[in-house]
Amino acid sequence: MSLEKIIFKEKRYSELLEEIYDNQKRKEKQISGLISELRPLIQDTGDATIIVPLIKEYMEIGVKNDEQLIKVATILQIVFQNQDSGAEGFGISDEEREQLLKEIDNIQNNQEPP
Repeated sequence: MSLEKIIFKEKRYSELLEEIYDNQKRKEKQISGLISELRPLIQDTGDATIIVPLIKEYMEIGVKNDEQLIKVATILQIVFQNQDSGAEGFGISDEEREQLLKEIDNIQNNQEPP
């Protein structure tokens, strides 16, 4: 499987993987910085009960965004492997197709405004 295949517009698969990696590293630095900045503000348990949930929410948002990119990369990997093996279409089983459709529904439901 070539990592240089174009997946959309001018974006290559290798660039998507690099973006996932860069996001993880950037997030790691941001979270460490945020915790370092907030640590001096926590004087007692009351402060912690306010600040820690904010850090948790920030981390969860970043994880969800990265999960979406990883899912796209996984789907593309399956497609590329099947194309390289000569399979027609996406070359996925009915079970995999159903799983992908459910995941797409979950993503759409999670992104809709409340």
